[in-house]
This record gives sequence, C-alpha cells and structure tokens, in this order.
Amino acid sequence: MSRSSSRPLIPALAAAGALAAGIVVTGAATAAAAPGSMLPAPLPSIASLDVERYAGTWQQVAAVPQPFNLECARDTRATYAVTAPGTISVRNDCTTWSGAPSGITGEATVTDPSTNASLQVTFPSVPFSPPEGLPNYVVTYIDEGYETAIVGDPARTSGFVLSRSGTLTGAEWQQVQDVIVDRGWNPCFFLTSPITGGLETIQPLCTL
Repeated sequence: MSRSSSRPLIPALAAAGALAAGIVVTGAATAAAAPGSMLPAPLPSIASLDVERYAGTWQQVAAVPQPFNLECARDTRATYAVTAPGTISVRNDCTTWSGAPSGITGEATVTDPSTNASLQVTFPSVPFSPPEGLPNYVVTYIDEGYETAIVGDPARTSGFVLSRSGTLTGAEWQQVQDVIVDRGWNPCFFLTSPITGGLETIQPLCTL
C-alpha cells in the first residue's frame, strides 16, 4: 500500500513512483503481446466504472511490493471521494512497523471518460508523474457488489488487491488469483497485506 511527505500513494492509485523508478515485474511477460510489438499489451480496464460507487474506503489485502510502501506494516487503506466530474480525491493511510500512522493525500483524474476506469494520480509532494493525460492507475477487475477490486498501472509494474471489508473467503481469494493470471501478472509476485481482523500473515498470494 512511509514517508508521509514524500512517497506516492499507499494502496490503490499507485504507480507514479513505480514508473519513475523504472521497476519491472517479470511476471508481466505472461501478458499477451500487443499487435506488432514484443511488449505485453497494456493492462486492460473494466468496461465501465461507477466512480460514485467506487468512492469510499478500500483495504489493501495484497500487492506487488513497491519501494514507497515498504514502511507500511499493516492496515493499508485508500479513501476516495468524488470532488468534481472526472476528479477524485485520494487519501492513503497505513500503520508503520513502529506502530505510527502514515498517510498522504493526492488527486486522481479520469483519463478515459468512456469507461472512467483509467486514471492519472498525482501528489503535490511527489516530483514524478507520467505525462498529462496518461494513466498510471487502471481498474482491471471489480465484482458486481463493488466489494473487491484489482488495480495496477498499464505496464503491470504495480498491482493491488483491494477489499471493502479487508477479509476474503477461500473462494474469493481463488477468484482474485484467477483474475491476476488472466490479466498477465504472476500471483506469486503479490504479497498479502496484514489487516486487523483479516489475514495477518505476509505471504505470496500463490501460496494461499
């Protein structure tokens, strides 16, 4: 999902820092190649995102580790609110290894109005972000009840599994793994995120 004054967002709208750092997750190579290219096709978005329903608080239950969230030990979460058409406020919080709270506030802008599922996230205290209009946050899966979501950047250098409740059943974890594989990630690169009242261990998602 830190240094509250300098790191990118914790759980969901991530990837600005990951892209700037040039981090590459080798599991992305399992994605289908774009036509005429040896590179994997960009992470696909869902067909339509209801941003009003998406607003609220999400718990990070698993993620591809990122340098900017290594300080987060547990209870990593993101809170979103629609502030204007196509604009969403972002607040990310977590508990550090010392037990102290950490957080950062930013803003997300919809880059694909036809789906509302691709966005660019920026933070005033973070110097790096993609060129204006390019997404760094794609909602690639959400269940019908808007209780579980999977997001990442187009190149799959980041990936986050989000849950409203912070707890998933065995069948729900399997569904998450199936989606992650289908979208071109390797589930073994995702680590579970300890949540109070939920899964308390840190382990590769593929071992659940």
